[in-house]
Amino acid sequence: MTKILVVSGHTDLQKNSFANKIILSRLEEIMPAEYVYLDTEYPDWKFDAGREQDRLRNADVIVIQFPFFWYGVPSLLHKWMEEVFVHGFSHGSKGKALVGKKFLVSFTSGAPEELYTAGGVQGYPVDDFLIPLKQFAKACGMIWAGYVYSGGLSYASRHDDEKLQLMKEKALLHAERVAEMVKSL
Repeated sequence: MTKILVVSGHTDLQKNSFANKIILSRLEEIMPAEYVYLDTEYPDWKFDAGREQDRLRNADVIVIQFPFFWYGVPSLLHKWMEEVFVHGFSHGSKGKALVGKKFLVSFTSGAPEELYTAGGVQGYPVDDFLIPLKQFAKACGMIWAGYVYSGGLSYASRHDDEKLQLMKEKALLHAERVAEMVKSL
């Protein structure tokens, strides 16, 4: 049986998330996995690197779930990556612990998908913003399994009932897409 690790990198999932909270809740219902919520497990941002490395070693598929903040992963997730994926564990001549594991990225943005196009408001297609994560996977010997992305999921719209319902439906669909993608790996 495939062992799946899902890491939530939202900096404040319970208080400042709408879509990511729904996505993760739905995933827990439909996809057996180990779920790690960095914001609640490490509220002081002091990671137990050994424990996190063990989780990674035990997984066949690693999924990171996060909101797209300033064209990249949130600071909490970035710090986790910096402190857990260290030389000798994940990369370097002796860092082979993650070789062959599948790495899937699942993320949301407040801006609609159509703004992430060549020449669009954001200037580039969303794929261009993922180059650092693709290289991260490559440097660690992981297999880039792709990504699931949904835009137009702005926390700022949470007080508009019509937008809220559309965002909820989109978030639930996002979770289904993640589960299907993991199942296909």
